[in-house]
Amino acid sequence: MEISRYRHCADEKLRIMYHAFKIKKGIGKMYIRNAVLSDFEKASELYDKVTLHLENNINYPDWIHKVYPSSETVEKGIKEGSLFVCEEGGKTIGAFLLNTDPDGDYSQGNWTADIAEGEYMIIHALAVDPDYERRGIGKRMVKFCLDYAKGKGHRAIRLDAVPKNTPARGMYESMGFRFAGERDLKRQETGIPSFALYEYNF
Repeated sequence: MEISRYRHCADEKLRIMYHAFKIKKGIGKMYIRNAVLSDFEKASELYDKVTLHLENNINYPDWIHKVYPSSETVEKGIKEGSLFVCEEGGKTIGAFLLNTDPDGDYSQGNWTADIAEGEYMIIHALAVDPDYERRGIGKRMVKFCLDYAKGKGHRAIRLDAVPKNTPARGMYESMGFRFAGERDLKRQETGIPSFALYEYNF
C-alpha cells in the first residue's frame, strides 16, 4: 500500500514537472509549459520579434517574418497541444513546438537506431527573445524537450536545421545530439534544398 502510494506521488510529481518546468535564475524564475489560448498574442509577438530581428541581422534559420514561424504557427500549435512557451516574470521569452510530426521526409536520415515515426519526438521552431540571448535559455528548452519526451516513453528526439545555422547546430552538438547527415526533406515550399538532421537516442 505504501509502495503504491509512493509511486502515485512520484508519477504526479513527474506530471507537474513536465507541465511547468521551473528554472531558477537569479531572483527570478523561468517556467516552461504547454501554451494555452491566452498565450496566443504573446507567443505570436515573440515569433514576429525574432523573425524581424533575424531579417535585420544574420538570418541563420532562413525564417521569414510573418510567414514562418508566425501567428499561424502559434494557432496550430496551441490547437494541437504541441506549442510550449518559456516565461519569466509574466513575459514570454521563448517558444518551441514539440510533436511527432517531422513535417518532411525523415526516412533517408543516417540514423543509428531503427525507430518508427511516432516513437520519437521532433523539436520545431525553437526561438528565444533577442533581448534574452546568451542566457542559456535555448539549452534549457532543449533539456526540457529531452526530459519530456523520455518521460512520455518516446525512444528519441530528432530534429533538422538549416545547414548554415551554426549557432543552433553548435548548441545541439554540445548537448549530445548526433549529426545524421544532410538530406532533402522534400519541403519544396521552403526553397531550402537540404537540412542537417540530428538525433538524441534515449
